[in-house]
Amino acid sequence: MRFLLYATLLTVWALLPCSPINAQTPEAAIRQLMQQQTDAWNKGNIPVFMQTYWQSDSLLFIGKNGITKGWQATLDRYKKSYPDTAAMGQLHFNLLEFKQLTPELYFLVGQWHLQRSVSNLQGHFTLLIRKMNGAWKIIADHSS
Repeated sequence: MRFLLYATLLTVWALLPCSPINAQTPEAAIRQLMQQQTDAWNKGNIPVFMQTYWQSDSLLFIGKNGITKGWQATLDRYKKSYPDTAAMGQLHFNLLEFKQLTPELYFLVGQWHLQRSVSNLQGHFTLLIRKMNGAWKIIADHSS
């Protein structure tokens, strides 16, 4: 009888949806995405850094030199602007504001800082981040 009770409880537990306590909030997932960017950048790995972006011709990047459209063009721009780890320096983000636009779309405002041996760089950014196929991806980036 006890075995039947345990088996029933185990079956019911297995069928329950994941506990909200273990579910990651969108803000936490986006913070993790930004940490992934920081870690990849600080290792000098631009291709891994770019994994956080939507791999689409519709990706939009706006920087001091204007508009870049598409994932490949954005990757090429990063590689040209930051040809080595000395140029890349060490990246730090200060995430200032998260705004939920829809359940699967966030607007993020923050500051970036590059600590480099040649000269430091810093500025602000705004990102549109969308959840697609279960993963959060940057779909638009305006960094200045």
